Amino acid sequence: MSVFNASRLVGKTVLITGASAGIGAATALLFAKGGSNVILCARRTEALKKVAEACTAAHKESGLQQGGKFATVQCDVSDTKQVATLFDKIPPELHNIDILVNNAGFVLGVERVGDISSADIESMFATNVFGLIAITQLVVKGFKARKSGHIINLGSVAGREAYVGGSIYCATKHAVRAFSGSLLREVVDTPIRVTEIQPGMVETEFSIVRFRGDKSAADKVYEGLQPLVAEDIAEEIVWAASRPPHVNLAEVYVLPVNQASPTLNYRGGK
Repeated sequence: MSVFNASRLVGKTVLITGASAGIGAATALLFAKGGSNVILCARRTEALKKVAEACTAAHKESGLQQGGKFATVQCDVSDTKQVATLFDKIPPELHNIDILVNNAGFVLGVERVGDISSADIESMFATNVFGLIAITQLVVKGFKARKSGHIINLGSVAGREAYVGGSIYCATKHAVRAFSGSLLREVVDTPIRVTEIQPGMVETEFSIVRFRGDKSAADKVYEGLQPLVAEDIAEEIVWAASRPPHVNLAEVYVLPVNQASPTLNYRGGK
């Protein structure tokens, strides 16, 4: 018996937003290895193509005969018009989605309240909250009709505890947690599962975006400790998706061993 039984993923169709890099790309690769079909959704088409090619290679290497269909869809989830026409861009044979991974999201800036630009506020809420809700509303209709499905939302430690310089990002992730909790309760009389993954410090391009491209500033966030990487969170997502149908991991709170909260960590161990 395998410790990590991924047989329940074989032939499943997974839609992943923000799939062009980081956690989204790592998650797509792991689902590909597990024999799933994957719809890769993001804004950057060239990056998506590379991830799709890597997924094809990973599926081939797995030796599995089922699954292995990979589609790339250019979609900015912050644009409600693009979300509304999402299924027009997805190949018909992949319309019956089994698993939705709402991964798209970002943080921009570390300004404090009073100095935050309205454009930054609007863009973070548009992607992290409104986009996630719009995609979920679109996909959950099919889940309800077919009486099956799994929604996996990427939350954050920032959705559990606020911190200085993160007021808007924390607000968006608190919103994701509240939305996930309400949705979980709304579908309790169905076989639909709802999971929120809540990572702590994960070293991806996420922090580079936060510091507006300043890599040196981003690197300082992880100095002195070993942060999580995209593959760590991908494993938690795929683990949650591969549980038996009667098992729902409602919340998965994942931290590096030297982090206890957004602001409490130990930096002398690396």
